[in-house]
Amino acid sequence: MEVILLERIARLGGVGDVVKVRDGYGRNFLIPEKKALRASEANKKVFEERRHIIEQQNAELKAAAEAQAKKFEGIKLTVVRQASQEGKLYGSVTIRDIADALAEAGHDIPKSQIVLTTNIKTTGEYPARLTLHAEVIVTVTVNVVRLESEAA
Repeated sequence: MEVILLERIARLGGVGDVVKVRDGYGRNFLIPEKKALRASEANKKVFEERRHIIEQQNAELKAAAEAQAKKFEGIKLTVVRQASQEGKLYGSVTIRDIADALAEAGHDIPKSQIVLTTNIKTTGEYPARLTLHAEVIVTVTVNVVRLESEAA
């Protein structure tokens, strides 16, 4: 299936690119989420007429994401979990836990925008990426501790 991208999508393309994707990806994700249009002649004409509006909207979203990214500079989240004396957790820290810690800190970030590069199964500090926009990615530090007094 060929689609016209309405926004930049990592590893796929930028605004206005006509790309070939798998049918299910286009039909079940890109088109319903309004990230793409089917690449028919009629849709190509509609896109070219609205191109400047779509690019302006994407620029506004990127500017808003960059402004939001400045709030995350130097932020360090603390997650308290039960752990053994050696520092092994009795479970793991997940994206949901990080989203909850961000909410407690006053930042409302959807779970779909949080990316963990490793499984968190021991105490320590770990990076977590927040994808605020396709071109705006912020890294926050997650400090996993056994006791609240260890956080400092």
